[in-house]
Amino acid sequence: MSAIDMTLTALLVRYRAHALTPRELIAELLADAEARAADPAWITRLSREQLEPYLLRLDDADPADLPLYGIPFAIKDNIDLAGVPTTAGCPAYAYTPEASAFVVQRLIEAGAIPLGKTNLDQFATGLVGERAPDDYGVPANAFAAERIPGGSSSGSAVVTAQGQVSFALGTDTAGSGRVPACFHNLFGIKPTLGLLSSAGVVPACATLDTISLFALSADDAHAVLNVAAAYDPDCAWSRRHDFAVAGQTYGAAPARFRFGVPLASQWHTDADYSAGMRQAIAELESLGGEKVELDCAPLLAAARLLYEGPWVAERYQAVREWIETRPEVLHPVTRRVIEGGGEPRAVDAFAARYQLAEYKRQADVLLAGVDVMLAPTTVTHPTKAEVAAAPIAVNSQLGTWTNFMNLLDYSALAVPTGFTESGLPFGVTLFGPAFSDLSLLSLGRALERRLELPLGATGLARVPTPALPEARDGSLALVVCGAHLDGLALNHQLRQRGAVKVATTRSSPRYRLYALAGGPPARPAMVRDDVDGAAIEVEVWRLPIASVGSFLAGIPAPLGLGKVELEDGTWHCGFIAAAGALEHDGPAEDVTRFGGWRGWLAATD
Repeated sequence: MSAIDMTLTALLVRYRAHALTPRELIAELLADAEARAADPAWITRLSREQLEPYLLRLDDADPADLPLYGIPFAIKDNIDLAGVPTTAGCPAYAYTPEASAFVVQRLIEAGAIPLGKTNLDQFATGLVGERAPDDYGVPANAFAAERIPGGSSSGSAVVTAQGQVSFALGTDTAGSGRVPACFHNLFGIKPTLGLLSSAGVVPACATLDTISLFALSADDAHAVLNVAAAYDPDCAWSRRHDFAVAGQTYGAAPARFRFGVPLASQWHTDADYSAGMRQAIAELESLGGEKVELDCAPLLAAARLLYEGPWVAERYQAVREWIETRPEVLHPVTRRVIEGGGEPRAVDAFAARYQLAEYKRQADVLLAGVDVMLAPTTVTHPTKAEVAAAPIAVNSQLGTWTNFMNLLDYSALAVPTGFTESGLPFGVTLFGPAFSDLSLLSLGRALERRLELPLGATGLARVPTPALPEARDGSLALVVCGAHLDGLALNHQLRQRGAVKVATTRSSPRYRLYALAGGPPARPAMVRDDVDGAAIEVEVWRLPIASVGSFLAGIPAPLGLGKVELEDGTWHCGFIAAAGALEHDGPAEDVTRFGGWRGWLAATD
């Protein structure tokens, strides 16, 4: 199938031009599947008969009406698809659900076609992709047979990279949606916890589990996320978040941004991956990023809690019946890892929670100083022989930069950024606070456009992507001209709401500045004057959208918020004066000649 561009964009263009139908595509994919015969990347493939209802629904549908019309996808086999067995990588555990998982159903309703269920590290326990039972075999890495595929979502990554599907669902508790993406030149979304419903997912650690997404491009990843992310009132772990309401959009990355990078001594990467990190840093700098080196010790310490702390007990709880009554059905390594979860005491769990809270406090301080964080997705790409010799130690090594994400409630995106000297894929992870998913994707898209890597393991060239409007990150650019300026009397009202100063600039030369009567503190009024105006010194701050309401409520008459034009011709929210403001508490003083509020203050001291 390497001859077909399986990106959503390419397929939808062909569908809408009537150059291809879903039936024709599925026929080609089934023929390819038959040629592959027993492919251990799959546990269950849907037959022609099982696929017919999905195709029949699309026969009379308009491709323009369904965002995922005719798009084939794969489902990790710990996620339910109605009428198809869910095994979680353990034949004895298999059951056949009557309903699909919430996310799967949303994708199907949007026009996507499920082709089957993919292999995994049993019970989603592992980052290596080598912990599948003999009944299913181990998926082959799509680039090098002697290397591991990465887990636990091994099969989903392999079939996406090979172009057998356009995208695939995985899960991610400790890195299972990111490590396989790194090993297969894919985008791997580890969404904010609760953004995607976990209803219909076999739990590994229910409090830390999320469905993850594998895609060939950032645009594809966004299109799938846009469908899959919805609040599920029947899922206890689902969280409400509307990106549009929060002022967040997907688009072009900002022209200037600050990105945090761990100290090089903390990377723990091998020579190839260290070189890859340095190159990724250089690429972000070329995109307008300013590197900020940070001591990431709190993040690394939190990562160790996942398997060295009592969270292993949550994995034990998920399979307690099986490990206590039929332990022989578990993969030997999986069993060895999970059995340790029967030992921690309740008091240990509380002690670990307290420690995690302290790590999160420290980590959040680090992230607050930058726009995004950059880290290696993982530290090396082991061979199968290396994993066989030390299955638990190597697995732990791979989780160095993945294990803390869900514990600290961060969103993360694995981004392909190049290849090592030996021809193996390399990638980095962009991460940030909860619900920064679209900002991460936007920056990932900028890297994709710059690097122009081939699609997965297909060898196909990546089609250039169109320019998009600049992404919005959930903040409001606010122009201030007086007492809210940095260091002045009311600036604390911005800072206590999480606002950050982004520029000192001037308005367009169409304003006059007045000092209103009354106070303290003295307050300004910027009044539009197209005939006799001047440029006024101002600052631009970014205020979280969620805080705009309380900020606006605290602004006394006769001032308010409206649109202010800056010297570069752009318009932003800023302080404006109501009609009659210049006589509100007495005559206002025209201070335009001082060029700005600070100039006036200096002259009156």
